[in-house]
Amino acid sequence: MSHEARTSSITVMLFLLESSRAGAEVMATDGINFRYPSYVQDILGPMCFDYGFGPFRWVCTSADPDDLKTTDQIALNVLKDLQNTAYPEIQQQLGDNIKWIEQADQNKLVVGSQARILYADAIGRIRIAKAFNLAVRNGELSAPIVLGRDHHDVSGTDSPYRETSNIYDGSKFTADMAIHNVIGDSFRGATWVSIHNGGGVGWGEVINGGFGLLLDGSEDADRKLENMLFYDVNNGIARRAWARNDTARQAIEVELARTKSLKVTLANRVETVAINQIFEEYGD
Repeated sequence: MSHEARTSSITVMLFLLESSRAGAEVMATDGINFRYPSYVQDILGPMCFDYGFGPFRWVCTSADPDDLKTTDQIALNVLKDLQNTAYPEIQQQLGDNIKWIEQADQNKLVVGSQARILYADAIGRIRIAKAFNLAVRNGELSAPIVLGRDHHDVSGTDSPYRETSNIYDGSKFTADMAIHNVIGDSFRGATWVSIHNGGGVGWGEVINGGFGLLLDGSEDADRKLENMLFYDVNNGIARRAWARNDTARQAIEVELARTKSLKVTLANRVETVAINQIFEEYGD
């Protein structure tokens, strides 16, 4: 997603939020959601975040454009390999990002100082990061790489009007996921972590957890990246699956089958009519 598109979406959500506070008729009949769904609710949430795809970033500390080109090719090779065995529901996401990274250099899509960004899930981030770390170790890259991600991601942010707006069980108004992430990342290998407020939709409306991870070519970095990136993404997928998001449920079941050491308690699906009946009978 381009910076301009994201900025536009932020403006729209802030406009709706402030309009509702001013008494404008912009709320849905439930009094909780907006009458006009955000792009996260209808598109990005179910198509990307629930499957674990979010903005994975890296920075070439050498500030050398040749290093950036090398990382582009490494990432491209990994994504093409993953596409060969990916389940059908994520083929489009991989295809879109393959096209993105193939054309990134010619379109001058440099973010910051010789940095790049693409959407990747947990296995994609881990395999790309491992390949980067190996390239640093063997001299293919001239200096370390620093990993990060946007707050506009799978699990680093609690934002009921944007990032977590497609969570409908009522818990989107809590701020636990970002805290879990920043604490979990801190002892799973992150070089630094941050917890901050206000990014995207305004102060008091969002909690963001962030990280940075240095890839210096060491075996220790291999261990840290696998441990931390796996948790950073799957914490959010599990959270979304608990909220009964079908796409997230599928994604976490795929990961449970792939990673036997992962333990996630899966939520039982209950019909809404049964829940309503319980409240009607025992609500008082």
